[in-house]
Amino acid sequence: VCSMGNSTSRLYSALAKTLSSSAVPQHQDCLEQPDPAQLDPIDPKDLLEECQMVLQKRPPRFQRDFVDLKKNAASNHRPIRVMQWNILAQALGEGKDNFVQCPMEALKWEERKCLILEEILAYKPDILCLQEVDHYFDTFEPLLSRLGYQCTFFPKPWSPCLDVEQNNGPDGCALFFLKDRFELINSANIRLTAMKLKTNQVAIAQTLKCNETGRLFCIAVTHLKARTGWERFRSAQGCDLLQNLKSITQGAKIPLIICGDFNAEPTEEVYREFSNSSLNLNSAYKLLSPDGQSEPPYTTWKIRPSGECRHTLDYIWYSQHALNVNSALGLLTEEQIGPNRLPSFNYPSDHLSLVCDFSFNQDPDRLL
Repeated sequence: VCSMGNSTSRLYSALAKTLSSSAVPQHQDCLEQPDPAQLDPIDPKDLLEECQMVLQKRPPRFQRDFVDLKKNAASNHRPIRVMQWNILAQALGEGKDNFVQCPMEALKWEERKCLILEEILAYKPDILCLQEVDHYFDTFEPLLSRLGYQCTFFPKPWSPCLDVEQNNGPDGCALFFLKDRFELINSANIRLTAMKLKTNQVAIAQTLKCNETGRLFCIAVTHLKARTGWERFRSAQGCDLLQNLKSITQGAKIPLIICGDFNAEPTEEVYREFSNSSLNLNSAYKLLSPDGQSEPPYTTWKIRPSGECRHTLDYIWYSQHALNVNSALGLLTEEQIGPNRLPSFNYPSDHLSLVCDFSFNQDPDRLL
């Protein structure tokens, strides 16, 4: 550990506790964390410096640029930055996913965690939607709550992480929003069903009020069933999620943003369900394509024993007549990703983060 001046020693102590923590709290179906008000706030710049100290022997972060997508005159209000990311559960990365070209050294939690935090701190999302979170209680909730986020976690009922020796508890979806920008109006934790049966996949949907504009909107995060052969199952889960969101948004009267790892290519039925939904949704990352109609060529790229897997599975859906996409973060190029693909010493997950800046349509009545 590098020596640090007095100005950062207190912060480093907090980060070090999460770095070295192996204690797992009793499994909780935690909707909201205990009140963290007693904890001192952290300056994000200080935390970023601490992460970079831990990562100084690793290659630097990849450069990614935002693409300006504004078609209309600039909004009078600050955009809402939303980040979507499957961060790769630590237990799965080390124990089940078999990334044959990724050295185990690159997956060490002490450093990989700092790569994840560095990515989040670099883009400063107002709202953060994560999947495969299995270090919520010892890392993300303690640190992000001190950065000013309200934190919510909903674990999978039968997380595959629990099958891995020395796991850190179940993985699940997590949703974080900045308390100084939004007020929580309503929160729903949804266990998705398929063919009327409860499944192992979950979603969180929260209705927020933007403090600056007074406008309501709903933000949702989900992670659908993985693997080939489960297409109909994912379709049923997607239908259930859409039905829940129709109720929560009063039939799309409240604008909606849905982030998730859908484990589905754009050719799948569940993708078409979201595209054709009465909620009038569009996929934000389509706007990066020349015609505005094509998804990116990949959002995940890995090598497993069965071969190379390059897929588009991750999406940010939004109410296209209620919200504008001002900009979107460009993806990593094949050259940046490199021949061994993801994860790597450069990048902590097998999925790329997606980041969009949204603004409200200036005509509040033109929602549909």
